[in-house]
Amino acid sequence: MDPRIERYADLLVNYSTSVKKGEWVGIIGDVEALPALRAVYAHVLAAGGNPSLMLIDETSERHFARHASDEQIQWLDPMQSLYYDRADVYIRIRGSANTRAMTSIPGARVQQIAKARQIWLDTRLSRAAQGQFKWVGTIFPTQAHAQEANMSLEEFEDFVYSAMFCDQPDPKAAWEQLGRNQQSKVDYLNGKKHIRCVGPNIDLSLSIEGRKFINCCGLNNMPDGEIFTGPVEDSVNGWVRFSYPSLVSGRAVSGIELKFVDGKVVEAHAEQNDELLQAQLNTDDGARYLGEFAIGTNFGINKFTSNILYDEKIGGTIHMAIGRSYAETGGKNQSAVHWDMICDMRTDSEIHVDGELFYRNGDFTV
Repeated sequence: MDPRIERYADLLVNYSTSVKKGEWVGIIGDVEALPALRAVYAHVLAAGGNPSLMLIDETSERHFARHASDEQIQWLDPMQSLYYDRADVYIRIRGSANTRAMTSIPGARVQQIAKARQIWLDTRLSRAAQGQFKWVGTIFPTQAHAQEANMSLEEFEDFVYSAMFCDQPDPKAAWEQLGRNQQSKVDYLNGKKHIRCVGPNIDLSLSIEGRKFINCCGLNNMPDGEIFTGPVEDSVNGWVRFSYPSLVSGRAVSGIELKFVDGKVVEAHAEQNDELLQAQLNTDDGARYLGEFAIGTNFGINKFTSNILYDEKIGGTIHMAIGRSYAETGGKNQSAVHWDMICDMRTDSEIHVDGELFYRNGDFTV
């Protein structure tokens, strides 16, 4: 086994989720990620945890999306419900064999399934916000993900493990250092009221009054590297053009432009797969409001890979998510959707906080 996989598994179990003796740990992953799932399983056992391995098969998921009746979509697996209600730890490892496997599934169908399963997401995030459910999400490098990133598998593995600091002798220490660096920015932002972003791709203002910025340093995403909050729901005004495609169930939506008035998306257009963009926005009332505003801080991730876990962390970018906000930020928006979109801020772009220059061309100025 690649020794970096052992560091990767150790990081997920003993840093990101800090598994303790007796905890119920769900290890949920795609069959393509079996090497990582096995390594995580072994580390959970070594930590004294009680592991439940839950495999996801891409082919079966696609068959369900195509052929399940409305009644079958509404049915919730009671074993999964019990897990979300009572488990202590959630470790999710994605590893696709075909990132375009769901391309032919209509967007409305994808959203119907997501809406039916929203209670699982609600429970996970609610329990996490209360400190009752530790979780981390990550991706295992596969041929499909490498192809999306326009790399060979070997190049993509090097990219992934470098972004996670697993090419270093002590990945945990590296993440702790990044956390300290980001905390100074979070300390500055907390208590502030107003943000304005300007540049060739954006002219947008929003309120962060009463909201909290979160320091993301590998505890919930791996890799990580961002600071984020939930903007005041009715405060967002202006427009933004997102720089990169955003994927939903394997379908790339590119050339997205949104216009906000008093928090709500009132105009939306995508150059490719506009139908899917509209389906996402029409999922429910909350899908037309921002649930997240974030700044990417991981300068080790310096190229677009068509994978949001990496791309939203690109140093010199910001990202926003329509839909559900995270309760720990003070955000109140509710939706079955949480969809991230990325805007490059590395050229002629600035962020002002309460009238003070905070960020210019991808670099913090405070």
